[in-house]
Amino acid sequence: MNVRRSAAALAAVGVLAAAAPATAAGPSPSPSPKVAVPSGLYGKSDPTYDGVWRQSLTLVAQRTLGYRPAAKAVDWLTGQQCANGAFAAFRAAPAKACDAKVMVDTNSTAAAVQALKAVGGHDAAVGKAVAWLKSVQNKDGGWGYSPGGASDTNSTSVVIGALAAAGTDPARVEKAGKSPYDLLAAMSLPCDQAGGGALAYQPDKKGQLAANADATAAGVLAALDKGFVADAGKAPANDACAKADHPAPARIADNAGAYLAAAVARTGHLQSTLPGAKDQPDYGNTADTVVALAADGRTEPAKKTYAWLEKNAGPWAAQSGPAAYAQLILAAHAVGAQPGDFGGTSLVRSLDALGPAPAMDNATHGTKKPGKSGGGSSFGVWWFVGVCLVAGIGIGFLLSGRKKRQP
Repeated sequence: MNVRRSAAALAAVGVLAAAAPATAAGPSPSPSPKVAVPSGLYGKSDPTYDGVWRQSLTLVAQRTLGYRPAAKAVDWLTGQQCANGAFAAFRAAPAKACDAKVMVDTNSTAAAVQALKAVGGHDAAVGKAVAWLKSVQNKDGGWGYSPGGASDTNSTSVVIGALAAAGTDPARVEKAGKSPYDLLAAMSLPCDQAGGGALAYQPDKKGQLAANADATAAGVLAALDKGFVADAGKAPANDACAKADHPAPARIADNAGAYLAAAVARTGHLQSTLPGAKDQPDYGNTADTVVALAADGRTEPAKKTYAWLEKNAGPWAAQSGPAAYAQLILAAHAVGAQPGDFGGTSLVRSLDALGPAPAMDNATHGTKKPGKSGGGSSFGVWWFVGVCLVAGIGIGFLLSGRKKRQP
């Protein structure tokens, strides 16, 4: 979940740190935003590349906790939508009609769909956004970050989540006879190869696939027909990767879950693989992995990984802002933890302090602590990884907190 914007702007400035999803792990807040931060928007950092993404994650997290988001916060999000149904990462002048210079994208649009569906009462806006997403589907069944861009696992996964949230069966959304699940199958590494079971972000220039943990976490939820919100999954029949020529969605999820469980088994977390970055934990994608593991029914590794986050991710969230807090809340929810007590810090109060206060009359701060009996639904989210092709050479840029990573 890091997942996270304007392609043209990114091409000009390079990597924009951000929120995810997926996140990746999340950017440092900008000390002096280039644009004024609207009062209805959560966070104080520059929203140019992740405004809609971080707002959407925040609203979804609040609804998962039982809060009713502030009308001001919801109005800001609905006001970002273009007349054709699409969303850009951020529009500083929403009263002005969208034109060709407004860089709309699939990730912001799909995240907004899930948030507005969770809030309720915005069926017209949701319907227009879903129609736009369908109109920009690629012939391989998937979606790229920008309309017409090459399909990638992360973008396809967040769109699957939007379709499912809106009540549309993703398997029935096809282009040239292919559904988004065909794209996920094409991105899945065979069990007998290095990284078997994982999903790639995109094929490389030679058409080869390489395991990518962020894409894998996103793909688990998508293959389970889930979006940001997911119920606790049933334990998989096999702990290891199981061979299949063209794996069905359930097999894609189970194989990918096995890969993720192995990836966090030794240290309890994923490691950052951003080129040029120092060797450090990847907090955002680790949170996404907790959600993916729980959704796939791998509760023990999910709880152990969450316990690592609880001990170590507080400073990262404080630095990164609302999307990071939302991501951790969703990870807590996935394992039945209490987000009101995250290593001595309340994720709930920390998030609420960054924007308009939600209504608390129906709020609940979580379920039971990991390891205790009891259920509760699982919540899936990955902090967004958006990748743009830059200068015609396919350089990937990590967007809105979700950074492209390989384990």
